[in-house]
Amino acid sequence: MRTALFWIFSVMAVGSALGVVGSLRSPINSALSLVLSMLALAGLYVLLEAQFVGLIQVMVYAGAIVVLFLFVIMLLNLRGSGAGSAESRPIGKAAGAVVAVGAVLWLVRRLAASRAPWPEVDPTYGTTRAIGEALYTDYVLSVQVAGVLLLAGIIAAVVLAKKKID
Repeated sequence: MRTALFWIFSVMAVGSALGVVGSLRSPINSALSLVLSMLALAGLYVLLEAQFVGLIQVMVYAGAIVVLFLFVIMLLNLRGSGAGSAESRPIGKAAGAVVAVGAVLWLVRRLAASRAPWPEVDPTYGTTRAIGEALYTDYVLSVQVAGVLLLAGIIAAVVLAKKKID
């Protein structure tokens, strides 16, 4: 069952990533393909027993970042490809496809030649407990600096907004 889900999520991630790159007609279709790619990646994280990382992937990337992309695309009123796009150059598409296939074949050959065993991963890797312990022991100074920077940004936004109102 896990293997079948892995292949489903993998094919979905690769297919939607190709949709992001290959959707030259509409930037909105490209952004929606990016959402699907992020959801597939979150599914792979959940299969790897990193549920928190998968949830953050959905909330931050599929939720916030892609919605921001969609707002920018709609505000800028982007229409898609023009006369100088890759759509009007089939030789460029063919060259890109040859390079991509060559890179995949090279990678498969390298991985097949190494045959080294995969390293064991700590079962607590990616859990909320492990992330919390890392954030508040090893990286406590970084977390506090990030908090102060966020607070400064919020205060600056309020001050600037208040000046515009007055």
